[in-house]
Amino acid sequence: MTSVTTRTYTEGEITVFWDSSRCIHVGNCLRAQPEVFNVRRRPWVMLENGTLEEIVDAVRSCPTGALRYELSGEPEPPYEHTTLVPIPNGPLLVRGHVEVVDANNGKVLTKENRLALCRCGNTRNSPFCDNSHRRVRFKEQVPEAPATAPEAPSDICPPQNFDATA
Repeated sequence: MTSVTTRTYTEGEITVFWDSSRCIHVGNCLRAQPEVFNVRRRPWVMLENGTLEEIVDAVRSCPTGALRYELSGEPEPPYEHTTLVPIPNGPLLVRGHVEVVDANNGKVLTKENRLALCRCGNTRNSPFCDNSHRRVRFKEQVPEAPATAPEAPSDICPPQNFDATA
């Protein structure tokens, strides 16, 4: 696992957290609020340069959850629906109330609203994307469409009779 470098930035009622191990440098924050988020200066986050609404919108645009926020000590609200979006040749973006659980011991690794999961298998921060897909030039295998499409749900998953005795 990558060493975790986190930073906390507070201005008034908002606190923004940045986790470098989760940042894959998509740059949504930079494009949304260049006066607040600017990697050419230190500190790179200057919350005093934006309104509360602008900062919240920019942070929520972060697809990986590397940026998160709290308002008056309350964590950002989860999304109403959970969605999974596979990025072509890239990570699986997840939005919603999500718990990532260690398969070996059942321990909750994290509870998140937004995260990017590795699909290439080369991350050093498993199960999270660390942009390794770019380094290895990951090309996903797109499944071929079946010759004939199923016509009914029972064609996909046939009914099972659990009451029948063997």
